Amino acid sequence: MTRLNVVREGNGPIVVLSHALGCDLHMWDGVAEQLARAHTVVRYDHRNHGQSEVVAGPLTMQTLADDVADLIAREAGGVPVHFVGLSMGGMTAQALASTHPKLLRSVVIANSSAHYPDQAPWRARVETVQAQGVAAIAAGAVARWLTPEFTTTPEGAEAARMLTETLVRTDAVGYIASCNGVAAIDFRESNRAIAVPTLVIAGTRDEATPLAMSEAMVAAIPGSRLATIAAAHLSAVERPVEFSQTLVDFWRSL
Repeated sequence: MTRLNVVREGNGPIVVLSHALGCDLHMWDGVAEQLARAHTVVRYDHRNHGQSEVVAGPLTMQTLADDVADLIAREAGGVPVHFVGLSMGGMTAQALASTHPKLLRSVVIANSSAHYPDQAPWRARVETVQAQGVAAIAAGAVARWLTPEFTTTPEGAEAARMLTETLVRTDAVGYIASCNGVAAIDFRESNRAIAVPTLVIAGTRDEATPLAMSEAMVAAIPGSRLATIAAAHLSAVERPVEFSQTLVDFWRSL
């Protein structure tokens, strides 16, 4: 079993938060602060990220879904949870909802995609990291993650600094394996069988996973809903209060 770094806080219905590629559980700091007032919030670092175990060899999003399925079984004691994933976490959410639905009360897929028709940008990123290390792609990644207006504020500048430091510390071999796993996703058919209540969140300024990708997931997942937030790729970092309220409104409607 892969060793995952986990933080648990608050009291109430259990919410599990799953972060983006190249981030760690601190990506959720602002959202966790909001949700922990009325929920038990469980955050974790994916394998190959943060303080979790770096595991040699290739991985898929199903690998990450199985990792967190084990985590949920331990942390929730058989009680279904609300699962919220952003970007790579949202891909994990799609795999989890398809293969471990009994673990879930609901699923939220934020700033994510079900498929990448063009894998060339991912291959280029992997080649850069192989040749120059993760630091070589950090500035470009963070520029996609947050809007320029946000990063000119003191709060946004600090968020950009912390995200950059986290990304640069990420193990290069583990990052490459995760990159390859993200590039290979194809949930277009399996999403049609998801029966868990599902919310898809899109950032209207998200260039990494544009609105059309979220709309395609909503079209495929039966009964799913779409919400938008005026933010770039890491909407949970840029607008944590609005993101958290969007979650709470969804859960209240179930």
